[in-house]
Amino acid sequence: MIWFLAGLALGVLATYVVARRPAGPDHVAIVSSTPEPATEEAADTGPQRPAVDAEAQRLAAVVRVLPIGVVIVNRDGAVTYRNDLAAGFASGRHGDAIVDGRVRALAAVALRGRAGEDAVDLYGPPRQALELRASPIVEPGDDRPTSAVVLIVDRTEEHRTEVVRRDFVANVSHELRTPVGAIGVLAETLVSSDDPEVVDRLAGRLHREALRLGSTIEDLLTLSSIEGGEGVATAPVPVATLIEAALDRVQPAAEARRVSIETSSADRLAILGDHRQLVSALANLVENAIKYSEPDASVQIVAERVDTLVEVRVIDTGRGIPERDLERIFERFYRVDAARSRETGGTGLGLSIVRNIVHGHGGEVDVTSIEGEGSQFTMRLPSVAPSASGDDASPAETITVGGETA
Repeated sequence: MIWFLAGLALGVLATYVVARRPAGPDHVAIVSSTPEPATEEAADTGPQRPAVDAEAQRLAAVVRVLPIGVVIVNRDGAVTYRNDLAAGFASGRHGDAIVDGRVRALAAVALRGRAGEDAVDLYGPPRQALELRASPIVEPGDDRPTSAVVLIVDRTEEHRTEVVRRDFVANVSHELRTPVGAIGVLAETLVSSDDPEVVDRLAGRLHREALRLGSTIEDLLTLSSIEGGEGVATAPVPVATLIEAALDRVQPAAEARRVSIETSSADRLAILGDHRQLVSALANLVENAIKYSEPDASVQIVAERVDTLVEVRVIDTGRGIPERDLERIFERFYRVDAARSRETGGTGLGLSIVRNIVHGHGGEVDVTSIEGEGSQFTMRLPSVAPSASGDDASPAETITVGGETA
């Protein structure tokens, strides 16, 4: 699609150059939103010139708003036109100077009659990946180019998407290969063993690897469904019901680690969204907090209304997250501690699922953490009007699973 637009730009510019061909063969006059100092308007040469000028102006307006940078350089090497996007690379910043130098180098090649292309990676910030293509413009009656056009295409998002896709495929292959390989080895050993004790031990490990494989596949299917926008229902979801459903889901994990969960929520709070997805998001956050908490620790779930949003916070007193990892923890398969994740059965997809669910509901999720002290994950989601009756808030309650009541 982008090069279709590039072709359109070339066609428009070629038409424009011919329509406004000046008296001198060494100058191309183009009307621009960012005119260059050397630009001169050509004199009218006939009664049809006003109509030609009007058409040329319309064509220039089309080029000006294309999502492609367009630069025209005349035979003397002077820039005679930049559209709005290309003008952004004409500043004195280091990265822009690099782009401008590459543009002029390609234009020089095109002025000798040869098309050329180049790629420029700017490490920013912000980081950009640009693709440059230059073509000569030869006017009727000339045997050599009178000017050159250079197109600047921003490939940053395409490159980012390709990197994400490549990493995702590599990560999925790795995550599935590990349990599948383990299941194969364990099954082979199990078949050849007659020792009941060994058989029991291998069967237990086989069961754990099967659960891990199933969990990874389930998370992948959930993530795919969320990103595809499938099965999203919008209705008021009471926060109390949301927390209760999430607690039911994480109860086995909390019991296993003897972690108590304290909840403090407003009974009249409600979130607009999909009940199933919201429960999944909150349960993932709570389960994550449980996994990285020490035995007999506590996890808090706090909900309150802030302006037009409902904030749901999950707070733990676990090991915390290093500052260098905070920006990446919502990426698929990213793990702060890979060994601990494998030990606890984590797939590395839970926080990515949370982020996609929250963003799909028009909200946001963030994290604050101090290494060695704990973490706080906060979901901010659109609220709906409270019910007509009931108190604004309910007192905090403590749910203890797997240990003594606090």
